[in-house]
Amino acid sequence: MRHSPRGYKRTDRIADQMQRDLAVLVQRELKDPRLGMVTISGVKVSRDLAFADVYVTFMGIDEVEENIKQGLDVLANASGFLRSSLAKDLKLRVIPNLRFHYDRTVVDGPKMSALINRARSEDKALAERNGLGAVNSDPGADDEASE
Repeated sequence: MRHSPRGYKRTDRIADQMQRDLAVLVQRELKDPRLGMVTISGVKVSRDLAFADVYVTFMGIDEVEENIKQGLDVLANASGFLRSSLAKDLKLRVIPNLRFHYDRTVVDGPKMSALINRARSEDKALAERNGLGAVNSDPGADDEASE
């Protein structure tokens, strides 16, 4: 089967379907109070379909390392059940082994955004102190003004 350069690879399609199915399974079938609300933020499937790395976030629990580890352990212990449930819906010869990882982008994203905003405001203040006026945040605006 040939793939177009813009088309999805088979592993991408499998990962997308696994993400949807796992989200439903975790929400409806896993009743462990240690989990809180679990969000499946992404799934990456290896090319040989041996492993699927499942990225999760937790809401309703304190985001401390101990609780995150406990939540990941609960999911790891349920991986056999989740794999067998996935096998009923996915028409694959082999269902990938599930490896669960905590997705830190939910925590790190706002921190990075705050750092960028702080750096931009410091640059603007520095430019104003040096008499350069306001720093233009749109690099293409200088080209338009000179025309």
